Amino acid sequence: MKRTTLLGIAVLLVAAVAALAWTLAPRLAASGASATAASAPGAGPAVTVTTVAARREDFALELGATGTVSALNRVEIHPQVSAAITRVHIREGQTVQAGQPLFTLDSRAAEVRVTQAQAQLQKDLATLADAERQLARSRDLLRQDFVSQSAVDTNLSQVEAQAAVVAADRAAIQAARVDLGYARIVAPSTGRVGAIAVYAGSYVTPASPALATVTQLDPIAVSFPVPQRHIGALLASLKSGSGRVTAQLPDARGTLTGTLQFVDSAVDANAGTVQVKAQFANPKQQLWPGAYVDVKLAVGSLPGAILVPQAAIIQGAQAKSVYVVGADGKAQLRTVDVVASAGDVAVVTGVQAAERVIVDGKQNLRPGSPVVEQAAAPSGAASRPGRRAAAASGPQP
Repeated sequence: MKRTTLLGIAVLLVAAVAALAWTLAPRLAASGASATAASAPGAGPAVTVTTVAARREDFALELGATGTVSALNRVEIHPQVSAAITRVHIREGQTVQAGQPLFTLDSRAAEVRVTQAQAQLQKDLATLADAERQLARSRDLLRQDFVSQSAVDTNLSQVEAQAAVVAADRAAIQAARVDLGYARIVAPSTGRVGAIAVYAGSYVTPASPALATVTQLDPIAVSFPVPQRHIGALLASLKSGSGRVTAQLPDARGTLTGTLQFVDSAVDANAGTVQVKAQFANPKQQLWPGAYVDVKLAVGSLPGAILVPQAAIIQGAQAKSVYVVGADGKAQLRTVDVVASAGDVAVVTGVQAAERVIVDGKQNLRPGSPVVEQAAAPSGAASRPGRRAAAASGPQP
């Protein structure tokens, strides 16, 4: 009886184990398949990424620098004579034209000197006329043998001496008129008047501080340093007149385009740069002397360059790389060299034109990962033509 009971219990246990194995077999098979798939390289769920097609186009190289705005012409107004100011014709900040009156000085003393010089001239002219008559009379008497030749020579010397006195009188009149002209101070050039340091009634001398300054604002210049390795390109641009310089206005108010005007004759040995100057039309006075401004100077181009967004570049410990989407729809890691860059675009080697470069989502990738592509916004860097390289990121040596 006991044996029969034990045999029945054993049969029931075997049946229960078989039923349990039958139930768990599909789950164990699925779990094994998942583990096998997970161990395969590059497998896993597809990663959503944003891509931009690499473009081939000419890439203009530009040197970027911070320049200093300076006036082409800045004149300090000083009096040439000592006198009191009788009238101020201008106000601070006013724009004046060349020849426009600025100050009037007390000219009464100068007018008196002119009158005195003219009176002295008339007196000496009368004396000269008398000497000439004496010379003519002595010559008549010489022909009649009433006087000697020495008497005639004496009269001739008197005439010549008096003629020199008359010439000196005329020069004195001119000098007096020049002094009189100094009483009227006019603008030497077109420009903007700075602070005025005097008022009507102020007594000024040539040694006094400047009465005012007149600064030319249109056109205006921007000076900035350029690395010495670009001197050849600078001189070529200066000679051909093709040097175009772009200045970024403050507060992102746009840009102004000027021309290269000057390359300095010496290199700064400490900085390894040469100073250059560009000239800009400034009718709206958007550039102000003494201000700093970011400038870019075109120095060449890279024809047929491959452009990708800088956001796509991965900086590794040894090299730079980008992810591209292969023909099989999986991510491929490419090592690249950055030749030049500007803003959000870079010129690289190692990528072909039209290859789809992954910009966003690359942090979730590994080589061989399947991807689901989304096109980047139209403002993507590689989709915009005509991008230019900044100075600090020009062609790598």
